[in-house]
Amino acid sequence: TDEDTLRVVKEEAGFVRFEIERRLAKSLRLHGGLVKGSESLVGNVVSGNFYSAQPFGVIDGIDYCWTGFPRKVEVERIRQVHETNDIVLLTSLGVSPSGEIFNVNSEFLAASVAGAVSASKIVYFNVHGTLFQNKNTNKPVQNLRASDAKNLLTHYNMKIHPKGFALVDLDGNSPQQQVLRTPGSMETLIKVGYSMVALEKGVKRAHILAPENGALVQELYTRDGCGTLISRDLYEGIRRADVNDVSGIYDLIDPLVRAGTLVPRPKSKLEKEITGYYVYTRDGLIVATGQLKRFEGGFAEIGCLVVNKDYRKGGRGDAMLGYLERLSLQCGARKVFVLSTQTMDWFIERGFREVSVESLPPSRQALYNKKRKSKIYMKEIDGERDLDAAELWWSNQVS
Repeated sequence: TDEDTLRVVKEEAGFVRFEIERRLAKSLRLHGGLVKGSESLVGNVVSGNFYSAQPFGVIDGIDYCWTGFPRKVEVERIRQVHETNDIVLLTSLGVSPSGEIFNVNSEFLAASVAGAVSASKIVYFNVHGTLFQNKNTNKPVQNLRASDAKNLLTHYNMKIHPKGFALVDLDGNSPQQQVLRTPGSMETLIKVGYSMVALEKGVKRAHILAPENGALVQELYTRDGCGTLISRDLYEGIRRADVNDVSGIYDLIDPLVRAGTLVPRPKSKLEKEITGYYVYTRDGLIVATGQLKRFEGGFAEIGCLVVNKDYRKGGRGDAMLGYLERLSLQCGARKVFVLSTQTMDWFIERGFREVSVESLPPSRQALYNKKRKSKIYMKEIDGERDLDAAELWWSNQVS
């Protein structure tokens, strides 16, 4: 960014800032309402120096002049504004402690600020409206895990520099580079790159939307949304169990077996059914486990869901439940049920409802232990967006 370019950026940033302030103020006046007993608005729009910037400097022999990147985010000042129900509006012009102005990449600024204030979501708008499509079903890909997004960026050899600019390899004529030469594809992948920056800084979810009327409302307040959602890998550490985990699982569940909360599971039975078990590990220690069994008619049972007593406040039980629910959905089982004699409320809080034995698939009805009289709770999963909403709720509770 040279001096002439910086002058243009100042003019454009000023115009955009006042235009956004005007529109937001109008919306707040129309829809925000008034504070009871006064004529003041519920919310206002506040601009200012809520972050400081520093220069790129010289990189690989290139002087980037007045191009900069965020140095410090004034988190407490932003929170003070939010406490009064006001909206903070930032521009791409950041001021250094010495008073110099630098042109900061807007997407990187958004990711940096969202991470600093511990935001739950960040939303990027994709000018071309390009979305990902499943090549097998031709349906839009609405959800990406962080690991999938990372693999996607690796596939196209795209990176976001620590100072905020996108590194793209366009030399050559490979299929990947041909895709990148399409403006819509390039923009979408860059938005994925900045979304990953936000997630790595602590933001839980990133949304990429087309700038269309109603798109934001549809994405945030409808089940299916209209854009691409990228979420952090909250299930990192969960894997399918193997025979080497039998002793660890047995030791974890044994106290509950002796207390009568779980039915006995000898090591021989665990070893025989080990492929249906999943474990949550931390530094090699099994801190949670769960079992998934599939039945006819689109049913699946989640059982033996146990968390080490020293790790029960870290959301690992919710993570294991969510992971097994996603596996059920991927296997075509939308009706998930559990049997419990002690932890009924925990499952009810997570969307399960009590049903009768007759609601179980026939093969599971035949195995039901009438002497134990376990209560049955069932949950019907409509799709991944249902699980995403539940995941956001419980991840907020433990963050």
